[in-house]
Amino acid sequence: MADDANGGRLQDRVAVVVGAGQTAGETVGNGRATSLVFAREGARLLLVDRDRASVEETADLARADGAEAAVHVGDIATDDGPGAIREAAIAAYGRVDVLHNNVGIGLGDAPPHRLTDDAYDRIMDVNLRALWRTCRALVPDLRAAGNGAIVNVSSLAAVAAAGNLTAYKLSKIGVNALTQNLALTNAKYGLRANAIMPGFIDTPMGVDAPAEAMGADRGEYASVRASMVPLGRQGTAWDVAHAALFLASDEAAFVTGVVLPVDGGQAARVG
Repeated sequence: MADDANGGRLQDRVAVVVGAGQTAGETVGNGRATSLVFAREGARLLLVDRDRASVEETADLARADGAEAAVHVGDIATDDGPGAIREAAIAAYGRVDVLHNNVGIGLGDAPPHRLTDDAYDRIMDVNLRALWRTCRALVPDLRAAGNGAIVNVSSLAAVAAAGNLTAYKLSKIGVNALTQNLALTNAKYGLRANAIMPGFIDTPMGVDAPAEAMGADRGEYASVRASMVPLGRQGTAWDVAHAALFLASDEAAFVTGVVLPVDGGQAARVG
């Protein structure tokens, strides 16, 4: 079900959404949903992704809602990737008010005794190093905004058991720590930094891709995931998007350094 919020909570703010496209699947992904919620709340968007067709589709949907949406196609894990994002934002809008990092890969991950150096390096490079470098590139502009906001997407895997996801878990632990450090070192500039830890969310990356990889029925796999959530269902990308909207907006003006679970109670169960 799509979101129909339209309240102007990010009116005229420039929001960079990294990971604004999505993989193919039956539902909307977190990056696209957040882009559309930001659009409906009045943000001027720079949508970033490696997949041109997918991010252009997100931009078209945002423009259909009346938003201004520019596109930047690039890979943040390349040496010049983060700087190019910053240059694209300044060229399009002259400033940056919000940075939303929806970044995460897990391909090739494994238990510690089977994880290869190449897989570890690639996952850590994208999920943590590139995310940090993107923050570093945009922090001066976010400080200049006076009320800037960084919202990083972490994962419940950072605090829950994830035996087959060694590098992914370590990378998301790092995202949480990085977010807290960003909050503390930028508070005097009015720049807030927070993270979201999604639990089981019904997205193409969360359900379609792993079900296909395992040769499992999508519906059955989704049902198993839902049964592990205290609320009895998976979340949707709109749940993650609404959390991102809150953290990016003035409603969270006194909220910084927070790692917010969006997980139907899973973190409470983990303890």
